[in-house]
Amino acid sequence: MTNYIRLRSLFTHGGILFIGLLTIIPFFILVNLSFKDSSQFNLHRWAITFPFHFANYSAAWQVIRLYIWNSFVVSGVTVVAVLAVSCLAAYPMARMKFFLKEKIYYLIIALLMIPFTLTLVPLFSLIIDLKFLDSWLGLWGPYIAGGQVFCIFVLRSFFSSLPEEMFEAARVDGADELRILFSIVLPLSKAIIATLGVLNVLNTWNDYIWPLMVISDESKMPLTLGLTTFQQMFTTNWGPLFAGYVIASIPLIVLFMFASKQFVEGLASGSIKM
Repeated sequence: MTNYIRLRSLFTHGGILFIGLLTIIPFFILVNLSFKDSSQFNLHRWAITFPFHFANYSAAWQVIRLYIWNSFVVSGVTVVAVLAVSCLAAYPMARMKFFLKEKIYYLIIALLMIPFTLTLVPLFSLIIDLKFLDSWLGLWGPYIAGGQVFCIFVLRSFFSSLPEEMFEAARVDGADELRILFSIVLPLSKAIIATLGVLNVLNTWNDYIWPLMVISDESKMPLTLGLTTFQQMFTTNWGPLFAGYVIASIPLIVLFMFASKQFVEGLASGSIKM
């Protein structure tokens, strides 16, 4: 029995290691290619070659920094607005009583069953009518409106699971509902809010279809669109091209490094099942 457990553990850890290598190795290949010039890329594509050409990163940064900043603006404003509105909407759905509360909640949740692709045409028509084309408002509006639904669903479940005694004690002490939300509920919800924030950043940062429809001004293009323009500039100059891809991946890596603890706690809390 002991040998069986050890053998199963060996296979399990071996499988995890293999999957981890499949995830990490492409990134190391990308970094290796980013330090090559054209001759090194053509003659020794997969080997580590010297000297390293750090100028590739300087050339890539000059082009890609604008697109990274645009993505920061789009994703940052979207995430802050989505979390703020979702918390304010989920709290009454979870802890307060009002007319048609459950029906309103189910109508909101029903929006989860509508695929995003089915909303592209009416959303685009609305953006045209509002004259939001080539504007960040054309990105912020749909992102904020669409991101709230899942966040309200998750936060409402989490807020409902908190002990009622805390709310009763706060009300006895004279705290109103906003004071309860900001002083009690939100401090206890840091992990789940951080998890939702990371998920929203990933959704907006990596989105390509909607920015492609709304943004044509190069100065307002987010990173996903900017990379296509960037690729056309360095079509055969492979070093700066791959250096740009490395730079483009750094913000999300740094984000997960700083938010990984809260992200894992949020997943482990049972409020989100991945």
